[in-house]
Amino acid sequence: MTTLAVLFYIAVTAAVAVIIINTSSTPKALAYLMLVFLFPVVGIIVYFSIGRNYRANKLYNKKLNIDRHAFPELEKELEDYSKKTVSEVKPLLKNFVNLAKLGTIDNTLTANNHLELLVNGEEKFPDLYKTLKEAKKFIHIEYYIFEDDTIGSTVGDILKQKAQEGVKVRFIYDALGSKSIRKSFVDDLRAAGVEAFPFYKIKFLTYANRVNYRNHRKIVVIDGTVGYVGGINISGRYINPNPYNLYWRDTHLKISGSAVLMLQRVFIADWNFCAKQNLGVTEVLFPVQQVLENKNRQLTQIVFSGPDSDYPDIMYAMIQAILLSKKEILITTPYFVPDASFINALKIASLSEVDVKIIIPGVSDNVFVNATSNSYYQELLEAGVEVYQYQKGFVHAKTLVCDGFVSTVGTTNLDQRSFDLNFEVNAFVYDETFSKELRNEFYNDLRECTPLELESWKKRPFYIRFFERTVRLLSPLM
Repeated sequence: MTTLAVLFYIAVTAAVAVIIINTSSTPKALAYLMLVFLFPVVGIIVYFSIGRNYRANKLYNKKLNIDRHAFPELEKELEDYSKKTVSEVKPLLKNFVNLAKLGTIDNTLTANNHLELLVNGEEKFPDLYKTLKEAKKFIHIEYYIFEDDTIGSTVGDILKQKAQEGVKVRFIYDALGSKSIRKSFVDDLRAAGVEAFPFYKIKFLTYANRVNYRNHRKIVVIDGTVGYVGGINISGRYINPNPYNLYWRDTHLKISGSAVLMLQRVFIADWNFCAKQNLGVTEVLFPVQQVLENKNRQLTQIVFSGPDSDYPDIMYAMIQAILLSKKEILITTPYFVPDASFINALKIASLSEVDVKIIIPGVSDNVFVNATSNSYYQELLEAGVEVYQYQKGFVHAKTLVCDGFVSTVGTTNLDQRSFDLNFEVNAFVYDETFSKELRNEFYNDLRECTPLELESWKKRPFYIRFFERTVRLLSPLM
């Protein structure tokens, strides 16, 4: 055996040992091991580039420490406020009390909120333009995708104008998702007085591992009293008609009230990490008394998670909502590659005579993700879950409605990338009026769908089903 061969076997053995020791998820470990055994060189490169457990990475530990040290007084104040809110409204939470009290998110329940559902870019962007123009003190804006097109230029012009008027404008953009604006567009913003920073700037030598942990959040906070969160990025593709000749179906949420403080907390923590600043709790940034004057009682939790959190909080909250449901679960998602716990929660609910319906795209924008998603549907259909493919265009909305009472709108896809790798944020709402509105939108979308039928789904050609099941073996890596 040559020296090169010996070194090769040593490298493979060492890689296998590292994967086994450092990968806590058994399915993910098996997926990486399979990749290394089948394609040793490629598998080793992929694992050490994007497969390491970055929850233990010093960079993300640093971000977590920034979060904890920046908000000690706010954390205590919000925890006290949340506990008081839960105590006061406990009867209103119905059978979802244990969701509101879930250990990883139990200090985030807020009252004093008014919510507006914004369907597609046609509703979001005009409203956003108007609110941005009304800003008096500051604008905080954070997006995964911000494109230099008609929509991006309009938002950019407003940001520059407000900065020149003396409004403090802080802008975070993801270095990968917003790659089209990294040069002249951002330079123009900065020249006009906008503070702009990329989230985790991509450098060539470390491109591979940085591409795997992205800031997928879409947050706007204006004067600490109004906020936006949801699935709609800053791009012309989200309005209809659009230059892409594809109907784009998405959902966003506008919040006025105390939940905006929680969105602000997420933004400030991200900002301190990106800008290497130390913004803390001030009356300007966190106008607590002003938002508490909102007399609406729409109960809202802002739940966020990412590589810097101890648990996949958004996934846990969704699973808890599903398991607490008694009548109906309505899900819309553009990507469906969840782990076994999420699949089992859906099957348990359906087998317990809860009506479970899921809307997914008729055709995904990723052939491998689409194939992997398809591999899950037979077992769901056999358990009684109804799956519908959206045919009018591409459905990008990320929503969940449980029993017409609890609902969530946010940035999180139902895949392991969103649950475990990306920085995400969702609003969970405990309110019949809002949930009824979101439920109505679900059933409106259902008119544009075709259902998957179990018998015909099982009869698809063998080579298609084999390909889907094969690709699914790598689902923990997607």
